[in-house]
Amino acid sequence: MTAATPITVAIRTLSLTAGVLICALGAAARQSNCGVKLDQLAQAPELFGFHLGMTFDQVTARVPQARFPPNDELGIARTTINPGFDPSFDKPSFAGVRTVSMDFLDGKLISLWIGYDESFKWQKLDEFVAGLSKSLNLSVAWPVKGAGRELVCEGVSVFASMIGGSPALRLIDQQAQAAIATRRQEVFAAKEAAEAAAAAVVIGDTRTKLFYPNDCDELDKVPEANRVSFKDKDEAEKAGYKRSRDCP
Repeated sequence: MTAATPITVAIRTLSLTAGVLICALGAAARQSNCGVKLDQLAQAPELFGFHLGMTFDQVTARVPQARFPPNDELGIARTTINPGFDPSFDKPSFAGVRTVSMDFLDGKLISLWIGYDESFKWQKLDEFVAGLSKSLNLSVAWPVKGAGRELVCEGVSVFASMIGGSPALRLIDQQAQAAIATRRQEVFAAKEAAEAAAAAVVIGDTRTKLFYPNDCDELDKVPEANRVSFKDKDEAEKAGYKRSRDCP
């Protein structure tokens, strides 16, 4: 494995940072004059009892069938329920709902996606947006985004679209998304640093007092019993070892 130099790590980190900034700028460019905050969203009946910020226990109280996997390395857990297909659900309490997908960060609901079916009351995007605006107390226009409409408020985005001929809604906690982006960058940087540290390790031969980089083929000739590890060549040289001339 080729060692990652500090310059390479720095370039990759800067690239990630630039990507995060570009995404942030893109979101800012779509920002409307919506002043509604996350905790000010109305509990619309079209959300069927779900809201951002719910805990696992609160979701389970609403949907006993929900199951939650362990958090991943970023603290994210995802689950999906299918009231439209699962016979164990009470159909009247989820009338018009096909699927509900939820993302959690540290046990809190940060992304809610609801896919409605052909029986839902609003089957056109314009009437769906108009109806949601009234239910959620969102009085401003929803800018076009791709094939849908997105309203970005203070800390929350609301996206409406058509999926399979019927409407769908996604609510996203923007602050939580920013936290995920930061964590992802930190995890990536930590992995890069660990890989660089591993690549820097050299192996010494206690018989010959020669050391070999990890990727040197000549290292295979050194018996395991005679090997000693050093975190880098400097440590090996301080211990009196010299680099093998057989290694490039």
